[in-house]
Amino acid sequence: MNLLIMGLPGAGKGTQTQQIVATFNILQISTGDMFRSAMKKQTKLGLEAKAFIEKGELVSDKVTNEIVKERLSESDVNGGFLLDGFPRTIKQAKALDSMLVELQKKIDAVINIQVAPAILIERLAGRFICRDCGATYHKLNNPPKIEGVCDRCGEHNFYQRDDDKPETVKNRLDINMRQSQPILAYYEKQGLVHNIDGNRDIDLVFADVKTIIEKA
Repeated sequence: MNLLIMGLPGAGKGTQTQQIVATFNILQISTGDMFRSAMKKQTKLGLEAKAFIEKGELVSDKVTNEIVKERLSESDVNGGFLLDGFPRTIKQAKALDSMLVELQKKIDAVINIQVAPAILIERLAGRFICRDCGATYHKLNNPPKIEGVCDRCGEHNFYQRDDDKPETVKNRLDINMRQSQPILAYYEKQGLVHNIDGNRDIDLVFADVKTIIEKA
């Protein structure tokens, strides 16, 4: 079983990935892990990726594609894999199709965890921190026991990191939507996309994920 998993930040993709890997005993492969492994082994591609990263640049499609192909050629993926974070562009998606044909493999399903952006903004922008002791809270999931008072130190001095502010979160989601929509459309034409409502209890979401995988 070879899978892609997609979803906007905060949709619960990471949680579902963990459950898929544990339940179906397949290998999770992320671009970050692949880059780190190639750089640690100091392969030719790893050194090329390192040069991009050290300059603060995105690793080129050419190098990324070759690193993915190198990883998918290894024997431990023969029992199935779940790709996380790749492909990020249509060029990468087409390259993935080509390399899988060459490796005599195929994608069986693309699982897309859907949550409305407004809900994701609430989830992602709800975090705030006590400036005095560093205790972290969430306005919906983990508020202080007494509103405006830190549980740990009793102070009233809270702040929100720039990354957690609603306008920053919205911009991040907008970028992710622009990147993901063409890729989802590409796989929808192949009949591979399964959309799942991610705004539910984790176990209910996974029950749907499990059904899709077992039928694929």
